[in-house]
Amino acid sequence: MAKINVQNTEITVLSINDKDYISLTDMANGKQSESRAADIIKNWIRTRYTIEFLGTWEMIHNPRFKVVEFDHFRMQAGLPNFVMSVTEWVEKTNAIGIIVKKGRYGGMTAREWREANPELKGNIRDYATINELICLSNMENINAVLINEGISQRERLIKLNQIAIQQMRVLEDNSSRNLLK
Repeated sequence: MAKINVQNTEITVLSINDKDYISLTDMANGKQSESRAADIIKNWIRTRYTIEFLGTWEMIHNPRFKVVEFDHFRMQAGLPNFVMSVTEWVEKTNAIGIIVKKGRYGGMTAREWREANPELKGNIRDYATINELICLSNMENINAVLINEGISQRERLIKLNQIAIQQMRVLEDNSSRNLLK
């Protein structure tokens, strides 16, 4: 994973199968507060121009792209009630031009982790850092509180994701803390 600096903003460049991908999240974080980055990406991805561009790119470069599914997104794009999840876009259209990495290192189910790491024994938690385990424990507790308050699964997921991102940034930023010795 490489980093480039664009207008004083560090942007992650991820290489997968000899193709480079840039982090939209890093770009959005560079220009806005962290809490607004997700909104910036959501607003950009749902515009008619972006949907048209992504669809055209996929039709040129992706023989498995599902054009019929794309048409459903295209017809709704730009309407006031249109909300598009990048994950939904990738899953429903077989898109390859956007890679969805949930969380800092790419969230996955336990089954997906086992399939991706057949040579490793145990489970994903056995290979997590102490900071990731702390964050996960906090998320489990916060989720229980939100469930008790009757908050919907969708709203909980959004809140938990925002809190997890913030907590991981704080936990990983050792330069701003004085450690006890």
